[in-house]
Amino acid sequence: MMKITGIKGLLFDYGGTLDTNGRHWAAVFWEYYQFYGVATDKSGFYDAYVYAERKMATNPIIKPLFNFKDVLLAKITAQFEYLNMTSLVDSVGLQIVNACNKLVEDCLDHVRPLLDTLSKQYKMVMVSNFYGNLEHVLEHYQLLHYFEAVVESARVGVRKPNPEIYTLGVSALGIPANACLVIGDSYTKDMEPGKVNGCQTLWLNGEVGRNNRFIQLHQQTIP
Repeated sequence: MMKITGIKGLLFDYGGTLDTNGRHWAAVFWEYYQFYGVATDKSGFYDAYVYAERKMATNPIIKPLFNFKDVLLAKITAQFEYLNMTSLVDSVGLQIVNACNKLVEDCLDHVRPLLDTLSKQYKMVMVSNFYGNLEHVLEHYQLLHYFEAVVESARVGVRKPNPEIYTLGVSALGIPANACLVIGDSYTKDMEPGKVNGCQTLWLNGEVGRNNRFIQLHQQTIP
């Protein structure tokens, strides 16, 4: 793998990048649906997942002081609503929420020391499609202080894959775009808009070799 050079600033995605070791949240939820025996096929699950994401993005369901476990509960409640399984939220739904939350805590325990190291070498900004509570979530996980700024879709009024959200991220870094590295799990929402802005990119496809994916890519590509 070629090394990425000349980098002075990092633009991180959050969900599916830092919190799940590069795995998309749809894949994570589907894994736990199967584990806990939720009675739906993959197509039905995907429709429920998309329904919940759209509901979160267009309705003020997520409050500014929600932690991530609160967000997970809101998501599973909306998914089960679509699947006509609302009666299972307090049983199976909570099991899935707790499993997802444990996954996040475990991933961030490994990511935190790496962010500490990177923050001493690079300026860093968070760029994320989120619900208006991302700074609170990052503070809860003791991550907020690593970032110069948090560019969050619900607060800036633009969502990925619109390249403008990464334009705002580059501006927050105050570094030429060609010296910035976009790091994210989505090719269409992170890599493509990052490239439009002239940034270098690092795609974390966590479904291809899950173990320590972010740490491995750091060691291989960022000198």
